[in-house]
Parts: sequence; C-alpha cells; structure tokens
Amino acid sequence: MPVGTQGTVKAVSQDVLESLGAEIILGNTYHLYLRPGHEAIQRMGGLHRFISWPRALLTDSGGFQVFSLSQLRKVTDDGVSFRSHLDGSSHFFTPEHSMDVQIALGADICMAFDECTEYPADRSRAMESLRLTMAWAGRSLEHFKAHRDEVVWRDEFGGRTQSLFGIVQGGMFRDLRRESVERLVEMDFDGYAIGGLSVGEPRELTMEMIAEVLPLLPADKPRYVMGVGYPDEIEQYARMGVDMMDCVLPTRAARHGLLFTSEGRLNIKGKRYAEDQGPPDPACDCMVCRRYSRAYLRHLMQAGEALSGTLNTIHNLAYYLGIMERVRKSLHPGG
Repeated sequence: MPVGTQGTVKAVSQDVLESLGAEIILGNTYHLYLRPGHEAIQRMGGLHRFISWPRALLTDSGGFQVFSLSQLRKVTDDGVSFRSHLDGSSHFFTPEHSMDVQIALGADICMAFDECTEYPADRSRAMESLRLTMAWAGRSLEHFKAHRDEVVWRDEFGGRTQSLFGIVQGGMFRDLRRESVERLVEMDFDGYAIGGLSVGEPRELTMEMIAEVLPLLPADKPRYVMGVGYPDEIEQYARMGVDMMDCVLPTRAARHGLLFTSEGRLNIKGKRYAEDQGPPDPACDCMVCRRYSRAYLRHLMQAGEALSGTLNTIHNLAYYLGIMERVRKSLHPGG
C-alpha cells in the first residue's frame, strides 16, 4: 500500500497511482488531524472526495506518529498528550478521539489506537506498553461500533462502510505477542495488524516476530504487517500469508535517488550513469523505464528538478506493486 501521509503519495498524482494499479493507499490520522483538520475534511465530503481517490483508503490511528514525538508527548492510561510539530500547540489523543477522527475522515479501514513499543525495550516496558494497547483496543472497538454509522458516506464514489483493525504489540517478546493476539482475536476485530516492527530491530528479529504471530491470526480475516519493507522482504512476507503491507521506503528512497530494480538497488546519482542511455530497469515495463534513460534521471537529480522525485517514485511504486501482482498470480493461478 503506497503511503499518502498528508492526503498525497509524495510527488505522484492520483491518476498515476490508478494507472500503476494501486488499489488502496494510506492516510495519516495525526497529520490530517493537524492540517487541514478532520472536521474540515468531513465537511468537504470525507477524505476520498477531498483527495479525489475513488479506491480504498486506510488511516493509521496516529499512535505511531505520537510515539515518534518522544520529546513532545506524555502517555497516561487515558491517552496521550502531545505538542504539535507544526506550531507547538497542545493536543490530547484518546482511543475514542482517534476513532472520531478516523470516522470523520471516512477511511474504509481504520486502526485501533495503540502504543508502539520502541526498540530496544526491556520486558517491563513491553508489558506496560502491551497493557495500554490492549486497554485502548477495547475502548477503540467499543467507541467505533457505537459511532461508525453516524456518518453516512454516499457520494460519487458510492456508499461505503468502515472497518476497524486491531494492532498486535508486545515488543520483541514471543509470549507477549501471543497474549496480544489472543486478546485481540477474542475482541473480534474486522482484521488484524502486526505493529511495533521496523523500529530499529534487526531484520531477523522482524521475521521472527511475524513468523510467531501470523499463524495465530484468523486466516479468514485480513492480516497486515505495518511499516515493511524492502522488496525481498515484502515478497517473503506475502508468501508467508501476510495480506497487506505498507512502507514509505519506495517513495522516500526515490526522492534520494535510490531505485529498486530487477538487478538490485541502483543509486541514480552515481557518476557512471552520466551517459548511460539504458532504461533504469531493463526488465521493467513501467512508464518511466519505457521512456527515460538512466542518464536523464541522473541529470534531473543533479539539477535538483522536481520531476526527478516524480519519475523515481513512479518507477519504485511500479516495482513494488509489480512484486505483489506476481505473488498474487503465483498463489492463485488463474484467479
């Protein structure tokens, strides 16, 4: 799922995303709450209409962004108080408020409010974080069920319903992860996410936690690993049974000149590409590889042209979405 933090996948327009085959993108609850504001977006018909995106939308809970504001936040049982990174203004997020914001945005998939456990974290810290996340999951679900039907989304994009996913936490402790799964499954969410990964831990540990949790999650509901990963990782996770993944990597790397190709990672800023007339990836059929050379993409980077980020991003997204398409076809031939 391409990440559209502030209502846009950076450097790429929605019509291009559609042409690439993106079926769902992410919006960021924290950022959209601060600017332009969830109430304003609701008045304008919801996030789908506001950003002109007729396909599926997922919003995160805001928990990870608040987690990242380590110097600007205070966590209590009730919720999290924090200062805006934009203007320093004070705000307070509770599970109920997170649900209200996501319901107002009109996301197809909303996420329960959680506390992301940092890495490294000792057992006592992971246990406390899990305690909060489980309490907040219950409150999120109760509030979501009570209020999700208060807003009826009927527009040119059709009527929509909203679902809520619970988020598995527990740090890097297998037994805490299992406990988290058991309690969330008992609550009966519409789908389940594995959170608290890609926060600085070794890749082997990420894999270990996914392998521990995945078989315990209901196979008849969506299983989502948050914040991963490199191309080889997402293919491996998909073959393990992960249904959904998101990561800023393909777009962020593109803006820094790093392209993912069938021949490996390519730093387009390299001097050796200055007169290379070959496509970025000879095996790729995306609109960038069909038309532009490595030399031209390097020139755009060197010149600081805005088009550089756009073309690099289009290629990286095409490459990632292509991986998922191949995996789907291999898992469901003819389906």
